[in-house]
Amino acid sequence: MMDKRRELVLRELGLLPLWVPRARVRSGQSAVATEARDTPSTVVSVRGEDARNERILRADWTELKQMVRTCTACPLHAGRKQSVFGVGDERADWLFVGEGPGAEEDARGEPFVGQAGRLLDNMLAAIGLKRGQDVYIANVLKCRPPGNRTPEPLEALRCEPYLLRQIRLIAPKLIVALGKTAASNLLHTEASIGSLRGRLHDFRGTPLIVTYHPAYLLRNLIDKAKAWEDLCYARETMAGLKAVRASPN
Repeated sequence: MMDKRRELVLRELGLLPLWVPRARVRSGQSAVATEARDTPSTVVSVRGEDARNERILRADWTELKQMVRTCTACPLHAGRKQSVFGVGDERADWLFVGEGPGAEEDARGEPFVGQAGRLLDNMLAAIGLKRGQDVYIANVLKCRPPGNRTPEPLEALRCEPYLLRQIRLIAPKLIVALGKTAASNLLHTEASIGSLRGRLHDFRGTPLIVTYHPAYLLRNLIDKAKAWEDLCYARETMAGLKAVRASPN
Protein backbone atom coordinates (compact mmCIF):
# COMPACT_ATOMS: atom_id res chain seq x y z
CA MET A 1 0.00 0.00 0.00
CA MET A 2 1.29 3.51 -0.85
CA ASP A 3 2.40 5.74 2.01
CA LYS A 4 -0.41 8.26 2.70
CA ARG A 5 1.96 11.23 2.62
CA ARG A 6 3.38 10.21 -0.75
CA GLU A 7 -0.14 9.62 -2.06
CA LEU A 8 -1.18 13.14 -0.98
CA VAL A 9 1.74 14.78 -2.75
CA LEU A 10 1.33 12.74 -5.93
CA ARG A 11 -2.35 13.67 -5.97
CA GLU A 12 -1.46 17.37 -5.64
CA LEU A 13 0.85 17.00 -8.63
CA GLY A 14 -1.86 15.37 -10.69
CA LEU A 15 0.02 12.07 -10.81
CA LEU A 16 -2.79 9.93 -9.44
CA PRO A 17 -4.32 7.50 -9.99
CA LEU A 18 -1.22 5.40 -10.70
CA TRP A 19 -1.02 3.00 -13.62
CA VAL A 20 -2.15 -0.54 -12.85
CA PRO A 21 -2.04 -3.61 -15.14
CA ARG A 22 -5.33 -4.77 -16.67
CA ALA A 23 -5.22 -7.90 -14.51
CA ARG A 24 -5.45 -5.79 -11.35
CA VAL A 25 -8.55 -3.85 -12.41
CA ARG A 26 -11.32 -4.61 -9.93
CA SER A 27 -14.20 -6.75 -11.03
CA GLY A 28 -16.88 -4.71 -12.78
CA GLN A 29 -14.55 -1.75 -13.46
CA SER A 30 -13.91 -0.77 -17.04
CA ALA A 31 -10.30 -1.38 -18.14
CA VAL A 32 -10.80 1.23 -20.86
CA ALA A 33 -11.82 3.82 -18.27
CA THR A 34 -8.80 2.94 -16.14
CA GLU A 35 -6.41 3.37 -19.07
CA ALA A 36 -8.02 6.70 -19.93
CA ARG A 37 -7.18 8.05 -16.50
CA ASP A 38 -3.66 6.60 -16.36
CA THR A 39 -2.00 8.59 -19.11
CA PRO A 40 1.52 7.83 -20.41
CA SER A 41 2.81 11.09 -18.91
CA THR A 42 1.59 9.98 -15.47
CA VAL A 43 3.38 6.63 -15.77
CA VAL A 44 6.61 8.27 -16.96
CA SER A 45 6.51 10.89 -14.15
CA VAL A 46 6.02 8.33 -11.39
CA ARG A 47 8.62 5.94 -12.81
CA GLY A 48 11.07 8.80 -13.20
CA GLU A 49 10.62 9.79 -9.55
CA ASP A 50 11.14 6.19 -8.44
CA ALA A 51 14.30 5.89 -10.55
CA ARG A 52 15.67 9.12 -9.03
CA ASN A 53 15.03 7.86 -5.53
CA GLU A 54 16.75 4.56 -6.29
CA ARG A 55 19.86 6.39 -7.54
CA ILE A 56 19.98 8.47 -4.39
CA LEU A 57 19.57 5.48 -2.11
CA ARG A 58 22.56 3.76 -3.77
CA ALA A 59 24.88 6.79 -3.69
CA ASP A 60 28.08 7.07 -1.66
CA TRP A 61 28.98 10.28 0.19
CA THR A 62 30.68 11.92 -2.79
CA GLU A 63 27.82 11.12 -5.17
CA LEU A 64 25.19 12.17 -2.64
CA LYS A 65 26.80 15.56 -2.01
CA GLN A 66 26.97 16.20 -5.75
CA MET A 67 23.31 15.23 -6.18
CA VAL A 68 22.25 17.66 -3.46
CA ARG A 69 24.48 20.41 -4.83
CA THR A 70 22.86 20.19 -8.28
CA CYS A 71 19.32 19.20 -7.24
CA THR A 72 16.40 20.81 -9.08
CA ALA A 73 13.70 18.41 -7.89
CA CYS A 74 11.50 21.10 -6.33
CA PRO A 75 11.05 24.87 -6.81
CA LEU A 76 13.24 25.77 -3.82
CA HIS A 77 16.40 25.33 -5.89
CA ALA A 78 15.59 28.52 -7.82
CA GLY A 79 15.93 30.73 -4.75
CA ARG A 80 18.90 29.18 -2.99
CA LYS A 81 22.41 30.58 -2.82
CA GLN A 82 23.64 27.07 -2.19
CA SER A 83 22.29 23.82 -0.86
CA VAL A 84 22.96 22.85 2.75
CA PHE A 85 23.94 19.20 2.84
CA GLY A 86 24.85 18.57 6.47
CA VAL A 87 27.97 18.63 8.61
CA GLY A 88 29.84 16.46 11.08
CA ASP A 89 31.26 13.04 11.70
CA GLU A 90 30.06 10.77 8.92
CA ARG A 91 30.19 7.74 11.25
CA ALA A 92 28.69 9.54 14.25
CA ASP A 93 26.70 7.83 16.97
CA TRP A 94 24.54 10.95 17.29
CA LEU A 95 22.43 12.40 14.48
CA PHE A 96 20.53 15.66 15.03
CA VAL A 97 17.90 16.53 12.39
CA GLY A 98 16.39 19.99 12.06
CA GLU A 99 13.91 21.61 9.69
CA GLY A 100 15.72 23.52 6.93
CA PRO A 101 18.34 26.18 6.25
CA GLY A 102 17.83 29.80 7.24
CA ALA A 103 19.38 32.84 5.57
CA GLU A 104 22.75 32.45 7.24
CA GLU A 105 22.87 28.71 6.54
CA ASP A 106 21.93 29.38 2.92
CA ALA A 107 24.81 31.84 2.63
CA ARG A 108 27.41 29.62 4.28
CA GLY A 109 26.24 26.17 3.20
CA GLU A 110 26.24 24.71 6.72
CA PRO A 111 23.28 23.91 8.99
CA PHE A 112 22.71 25.67 12.32
CA VAL A 113 25.26 28.49 12.06
CA GLY A 114 23.09 31.42 13.17
CA GLN A 115 21.74 32.23 16.62
CA ALA A 116 19.85 28.92 16.72
CA GLY A 117 23.06 27.17 15.78
CA ARG A 118 24.92 28.73 18.69
CA LEU A 119 22.17 27.55 21.01
CA LEU A 120 22.41 24.06 19.54
CA ASP A 121 26.17 24.05 20.17
CA ASN A 122 25.47 25.02 23.79
CA MET A 123 22.90 22.23 24.05
CA LEU A 124 25.43 19.74 22.74
CA ALA A 125 28.09 20.99 25.15
CA ALA A 126 25.67 20.59 28.07
CA ILE A 127 25.66 16.81 27.53
CA GLY A 128 29.33 16.53 26.67
CA LEU A 129 29.07 16.67 22.90
CA LYS A 130 30.65 18.90 20.28
CA ARG A 131 29.74 19.64 16.68
CA GLY A 132 31.75 17.40 14.38
CA GLN A 133 32.90 15.00 17.09
CA ASP A 134 30.70 11.90 17.06
CA VAL A 135 27.86 14.23 16.03
CA TYR A 136 26.27 14.78 12.62
CA ILE A 137 23.79 17.59 11.95
CA ALA A 138 21.37 17.61 9.01
CA ASN A 139 17.99 19.03 8.01
CA VAL A 140 14.80 17.71 6.46
CA LEU A 141 15.28 20.26 3.64
CA LYS A 142 18.55 20.95 1.85
CA CYS A 143 17.42 24.32 0.41
CA ARG A 144 16.04 27.35 2.22
CA PRO A 145 12.27 27.91 2.06
CA PRO A 146 11.30 31.54 1.33
CA GLY A 147 11.05 33.52 4.53
CA ASN A 148 12.08 30.42 6.51
CA ARG A 149 8.51 29.15 6.26
CA THR A 150 7.53 25.57 7.14
CA PRO A 151 8.40 23.12 4.34
CA GLU A 152 5.61 22.18 1.95
CA PRO A 153 4.78 18.44 1.70
CA LEU A 154 6.20 18.21 -1.84
CA GLU A 155 9.47 19.87 -0.80
CA ALA A 156 9.94 17.50 2.12
CA LEU A 157 9.06 14.50 -0.02
CA ARG A 158 11.59 15.40 -2.71
CA CYS A 159 14.33 15.89 -0.10
CA GLU A 160 13.41 12.77 1.88
CA PRO A 161 15.62 10.33 -0.09
CA TYR A 162 18.69 12.49 0.63
CA LEU A 163 18.09 12.36 4.36
CA LEU A 164 17.30 8.65 4.26
CA ARG A 165 20.59 7.98 2.49
CA GLN A 166 22.49 10.13 4.98
CA ILE A 167 20.99 8.13 7.83
CA ARG A 168 21.89 4.85 6.15
CA LEU A 169 25.48 5.95 5.52
CA ILE A 170 25.99 7.35 9.02
CA ALA A 171 24.24 4.45 10.79
CA PRO A 172 23.78 6.47 14.00
CA LYS A 173 22.99 4.83 17.30
CA LEU A 174 20.48 7.58 18.14
CA ILE A 175 18.55 10.22 16.19
CA VAL A 176 17.35 13.43 17.85
CA ALA A 177 14.57 15.18 15.95
CA LEU A 178 14.71 18.93 16.55
CA GLY A 179 11.21 20.38 16.28
CA LYS A 180 7.85 19.42 14.85
CA THR A 181 8.86 19.45 11.18
CA ALA A 182 11.69 16.98 11.75
CA ALA A 183 9.53 14.78 13.97
CA SER A 184 6.58 14.86 11.55
CA ASN A 185 8.69 13.88 8.56
CA LEU A 186 10.77 11.21 10.27
CA LEU A 187 7.88 9.61 12.15
CA HIS A 188 5.12 10.41 9.63
CA THR A 189 2.86 11.84 12.30
CA GLU A 190 1.10 15.13 12.97
CA ALA A 191 1.25 14.63 16.73
CA SER A 192 2.42 17.57 18.85
CA ILE A 193 5.93 17.89 20.24
CA GLY A 194 4.45 17.70 23.72
CA SER A 195 2.95 14.29 23.04
CA LEU A 196 6.11 12.96 21.38
CA ARG A 197 8.63 14.09 23.99
CA GLY A 198 9.87 11.91 26.82
CA ARG A 199 9.70 8.55 25.11
CA LEU A 200 11.70 6.52 22.67
CA HIS A 201 10.48 6.20 19.09
CA ASP A 202 11.68 3.91 16.33
CA PHE A 203 12.91 5.11 12.96
CA ARG A 204 13.47 2.06 10.78
CA GLY A 205 15.25 0.25 13.59
CA THR A 206 17.10 3.29 14.98
CA PRO A 207 15.97 4.81 18.31
CA LEU A 208 14.70 8.38 17.96
CA ILE A 209 14.02 11.09 20.55
CA VAL A 210 12.01 14.26 19.94
CA THR A 211 12.77 17.68 21.42
CA TYR A 212 12.25 21.35 20.60
CA HIS A 213 14.01 23.15 17.78
CA PRO A 214 16.61 25.68 19.01
CA ALA A 215 14.90 28.48 17.06
CA TYR A 216 11.68 27.73 18.95
CA LEU A 217 13.54 27.82 22.25
CA LEU A 218 14.90 31.28 21.44
CA ARG A 219 11.29 32.51 21.26
CA ASN A 220 9.97 30.40 24.14
CA LEU A 221 12.54 30.48 26.91
CA ILE A 222 10.21 28.73 29.34
CA ASP A 223 10.57 25.48 27.39
CA LYS A 224 14.37 25.39 27.73
CA ALA A 225 13.93 23.36 30.92
CA LYS A 226 11.91 20.79 28.98
CA ALA A 227 14.60 20.65 26.30
CA TRP A 228 17.19 20.04 29.00
CA GLU A 229 15.09 17.10 30.24
CA ASP A 230 15.03 15.74 26.69
CA LEU A 231 18.81 16.06 26.36
CA CYS A 232 19.36 14.26 29.64
CA TYR A 233 17.02 11.52 28.47
CA ALA A 234 18.95 11.30 25.19
CA ARG A 235 22.26 11.05 27.06
CA GLU A 236 20.91 8.29 29.29
CA THR A 237 19.49 6.48 26.27
CA MET A 238 22.82 6.63 24.45
CA ALA A 239 24.65 5.30 27.50
CA GLY A 240 22.23 2.39 27.60
CA LEU A 241 22.64 1.68 23.90
CA LYS A 242 26.42 1.64 24.19
CA ALA A 243 26.28 -0.59 27.25
CA VAL A 244 24.10 -3.12 25.44
CA ARG A 245 26.40 -3.23 22.44
CA ALA A 246 29.50 -3.51 24.62
CA SER A 247 28.16 -6.39 26.70
CA PRO A 248 29.28 -9.92 25.76
CA ASN A 249 26.75 -12.23 24.15
